[in-house]
Amino acid sequence: MKSQTIVMKKLYPIIAFIFIVTGCAFQKPDYLKVIPATELNRVMQNEDIFLVDVHTPEQRHIKGTDLFIPYNEIGKYKDKLPKDKNTAIYLYCESGPMGNAAAKSLYELGYRNLTNLEGGAKAWSKAGLDFE
Repeated sequence: MKSQTIVMKKLYPIIAFIFIVTGCAFQKPDYLKVIPATELNRVMQNEDIFLVDVHTPEQRHIKGTDLFIPYNEIGKYKDKLPKDKNTAIYLYCESGPMGNAAAKSLYELGYRNLTNLEGGAKAWSKAGLDFE
C-alpha cells in the first residue's frame, strides 16, 4: 500500500503537467495568432485589415468592423469572406473563445492568416478604444 502511495505522488505532477500543456494548446491553436487590443488598434491605423465580429448575440462593433458573422455559422457566409485564403482576417467576440471557434472553422475552410483579439471587445473597451 505504501509503495502505491509513493507511485501516485510521483504521478500527480506528471498528470498535472499534461493537463496544463494540453489546456494551453487548446486555448491558442498553432494556426491562430492572438493580438492585444493596443496592437490591433496600431495595425488598424497603419493597414487596411479585414475585421470580423463573431460574437452571438450581436454586440456593438469595434469601429472599422467589416463584417458580422456568428461564430457558429462561418460556413453560411463563405461568399462574404475574402476570396484570397491568405488574406489577414482579424476576429473578435466579447472575450475571446468565440473568436477561437470561428478561427477553427475558417482554418478548416482553408484560411491561413488568422488573428484573434485577446480578451475580445471587453479588452478593447478597457483600453478605451472606439466602438461604432
